[in-house]
Amino acid sequence: MTALLTLAQLGPRICIIGPSNSGKSTLATAIGQKNHCPVIHLDQLYHQPHSNWVPRPTADFLALHDAAIAEESWIMEGNYSVSMPQRLARATGLIVLELSTALSLMRYLRRSLYESGHIGSLEGGQGSIKWNMIKHIAIITPKNRKRYHALYQTWSGPKVRLDGARALQTAYREWALTRPTA
Repeated sequence: MTALLTLAQLGPRICIIGPSNSGKSTLATAIGQKNHCPVIHLDQLYHQPHSNWVPRPTADFLALHDAAIAEESWIMEGNYSVSMPQRLARATGLIVLELSTALSLMRYLRRSLYESGHIGSLEGGQGSIKWNMIKHIAIITPKNRKRYHALYQTWSGPKVRLDGARALQTAYREWALTRPTA
């Protein structure tokens, strides 16, 4: 973990990226509550509400995304590389979460089986275990980790990298965040 900057140092527009089921939504909500600013869960912009995680047309997603990043303050969590350049151009701070694939898979299974309506979930979405999501976490995400690491290394703004569950717990404590519940 790099030196933990304060939330004030990260500024009014914080972008949180990292593997699926790494705690991005919960962290974003906790920061949004503390900073009294809107939280944008990109999964909710990317997918159609009241669907079984059906994507919106790309142009619709980008329009929603670009309207959200135009605001003066926000905490935005999610990856979606198609919109990453414009998001990072507006961000004043970056947080990269790095949790193991095994922990991400365990969190996904627990969430799918026992936690309907979790933070950041799709309005009216159907919670169930999906093979595509398991494949995404186990096969796609490890490749994306390298991209997130490179992005972190090259991004010139204020940034924090949280390597593992212990580092994430430390951030909650040092930033005096309250872990929200759904």
